[in-house]
Amino acid sequence: MNESETRWLSAEEQKVWRTFMQAFNDFNAHLDRQLRRDSGMPVAYYEILVMLSEAPDHCLRMGELAELVRSSRSRLSHAVAALEKSGYVSRCPADGDRRGAVARLTDTGMAALEEAAPGHVTEVRERLFDPLTEEQVKALGEIAEAVAAGMRPACEKAIAEEFAAEAVTEV
Repeated sequence: MNESETRWLSAEEQKVWRTFMQAFNDFNAHLDRQLRRDSGMPVAYYEILVMLSEAPDHCLRMGELAELVRSSRSRLSHAVAALEKSGYVSRCPADGDRRGAVARLTDTGMAALEEAAPGHVTEVRERLFDPLTEEQVKALGEIAEAVAAGMRPACEKAIAEEFAAEAVTEV
């Protein structure tokens, strides 16, 4: 796309964009600091534990887990290795697939998640939901759904391209 085809943001859109990004970055950084301080884990590790806790038998294939936490497979592999070192996750071969691996939440990992969750939920409630009215919470949900739906095709394409690139390097 050349510059003449670019649909530049209006002044109002630019203001909303910058405010949104500042709020999002501040919120995520705050949650990360809180989890590191109170539970010794970054928010990315917490998300991995949550996804595993909600999965059947508390385990997921690594590729599926990477998609759920919006991570590259290599970045997820490093995170799972750190969680293994802490005893929170174990990794084992996938049934019937020599190259596939499954991440499983351990009892120690579930206990760490259960200990971290109250402080994390309190921060989410106090920083995100308490400042909003019921109508704003509903609107935020609708906005988030619309943005996610708009992003889905691009995300699915990027994941497919990453998977294909990793498959080539594994051969």
